[in-house]
Amino acid sequence: MAKNIMFMGTGSSVGKSLLTAALCRILNNQGYRVAPYKSQNMALNSYITKDGKEMGRAQVVQAECARMEPQVEMNPVLLKPNSDVGCQVILMGKAEYNMDAQDYHAHKPELVELVVSAYNTLAEGKDVIVIEGAGSPAEINLRDNDIVNMGLAELVDAPVLLIGDIDKGGVFASIYGTIMLLEPEEQKRIKGFIINKFRGDVALLMPGIQMIEEKINIPCLGVVPYKRFVIDDEDSVSERFDNKSEGLITIGVVYLPHLSNFTDCTAFEMHPEVKVEYYRNQRELQLANPDLLVIPGSKNTIDDTCHVMESKMGGEIRRLHECGIPIVGICGGYQLLGNEIRDPSGVESSKGTIEGLGLLDIITTIGEEKRTVRTSGKIQGNFMDMDLTDLMIEGYEIHMGESEASENTKSFAVLEDGTMDGVVSKDGSVMGTYLHGIFDNDDFREKIIETLRVKKNLEKGPAAFDFKAFKEEQYDLLAETVESSLDMKKIMEIIGE
Repeated sequence: MAKNIMFMGTGSSVGKSLLTAALCRILNNQGYRVAPYKSQNMALNSYITKDGKEMGRAQVVQAECARMEPQVEMNPVLLKPNSDVGCQVILMGKAEYNMDAQDYHAHKPELVELVVSAYNTLAEGKDVIVIEGAGSPAEINLRDNDIVNMGLAELVDAPVLLIGDIDKGGVFASIYGTIMLLEPEEQKRIKGFIINKFRGDVALLMPGIQMIEEKINIPCLGVVPYKRFVIDDEDSVSERFDNKSEGLITIGVVYLPHLSNFTDCTAFEMHPEVKVEYYRNQRELQLANPDLLVIPGSKNTIDDTCHVMESKMGGEIRRLHECGIPIVGICGGYQLLGNEIRDPSGVESSKGTIEGLGLLDIITTIGEEKRTVRTSGKIQGNFMDMDLTDLMIEGYEIHMGESEASENTKSFAVLEDGTMDGVVSKDGSVMGTYLHGIFDNDDFREKIIETLRVKKNLEKGPAAFDFKAFKEEQYDLLAETVESSLDMKKIMEIIGE
């Protein structure tokens, strides 16, 4: 059976996901067969495996760092919030039910067998499992029935490293407070702590480290510097939405309240000549001057469409369209661009039928069965006056609605199973698709960028951007930074190697 190690944090967004990814790459570089694991993940950013299962995107990044194909056992429980107090519960990649927070907490003991079974399956044939916790183990109101922090560590007998985020301030208090709120047996599981996102001279930090080590009798295993890595984030608290980077080409993204799969635009964000802007309200759209506007996916298209209309963002989107700005809608964004969205079964809302933006001649009906599939196909539509006929693309679908197009529209693509995906408006200025990851396709993305260059009378750009190669460079940079900052000898001893 594989050995293991677990990262927990003093709170959310302290760097658990990235440090887990880094250790996966470090161990893989050393020849170990390593896999990531997170028993329960709450995120709207998900991914579809080759066998059509839905899992959290953070574990996909970690799997890529481990140089292995993502599999649903890495994230057996995925929670996708669909309101302030409730979420869709996805077990082993399949949406099972909707629950409010209180009911789900009571239901967690029934999931113990599932998370342990997934862990054991994943551990077969592996040397090390790198486990990520969630939030903080010091959430004492959630300790009963816990299956993702100390409760999980006990189930799989994992040693724990605690991460504190110094960039937020109060790192020593958060480390000390976390330890003190744990039971004595839980404290014994913590074999070391890591200070993450440090800016400045480490020498100035050392007196504080020595004092906190004496107080908690747990060693510091390293100080990781603050660095910006262009790597998919786990959730929408990411700094990406406030990014003020520069670029010759501007891609605008409408920020929806229930925005999901925001990593659909990551390939643009990584591109050296592109800047991505997120627009949260009518005023930001009024001031916007993007070269291309993207309406992203949504976990609740009905509510987000109502928000766009009631906030008057819809009028600004129509204005940009009238000004000649091309628009792409992905999944929920595709549905939002249509004439109507119908929800006869009340899957997302009790509103029944609502009007969309009317920029695509489609009517969407929300169904109760979720479609989750990885697929590929050939483009059929002529978008932005680009000749895209028979251009190969691939992506993945995650949606609970089907869109019916009028007879006088043209589909965007024909998929490998013969079904048609998406539509393109008559004038070729608006395109919708159910394919997430559409911009990850180098040929398609680079054709868009070059077409926008021509439209702006810019010189021909450099060689095409290799998205996968750039991701690998960022993974290696992350691993090098973390490895040089931590006491890897001590960490390997903790793992038992």
